[in-house]
Amino acid sequence: MWQSPPRTRQSKRLRADMTSAEAILWAMLQNRQLDGLKFRRQAPVAGAISDFACHEIKLVIELDGGVHDLHEARDAVRDARIEAAGYTVLRFRNAEFSRNPAVVTEAIRRHAVGRTQPPHPTGSAGHLLPRGEKETDE
Repeated sequence: MWQSPPRTRQSKRLRADMTSAEAILWAMLQNRQLDGLKFRRQAPVAGAISDFACHEIKLVIELDGGVHDLHEARDAVRDARIEAAGYTVLRFRNAEFSRNPAVVTEAIRRHAVGRTQPPHPTGSAGHLLPRGEKETDE
């Protein structure tokens, strides 16, 4: 989706002002630390900025503080729009995550089962054959 300049500024601000729960989860997800899955933080998905998104498995993770109690209807509309784009939205309370971070990582793993292709044994560019070993129609 095209990212507008105001939304880009908002994403940058949100990345700079992470909550403590978001910072802890990001430390667990960044650099493909969780089962090799690539997560982005404050990433655009279906016109909304998600806390964490993994496009490989079409998953959005939202960590919510108490202010979300005031915006349940708005969050439901937003989640429906994201789900209509083919993503699954998993929402967790900051307090729930802080008490037991494994709740989130296990939910991600359950969602990922059967949705990802195994990584190529030679690395991310493993699908490319070395020069001279490609079949030709000559």
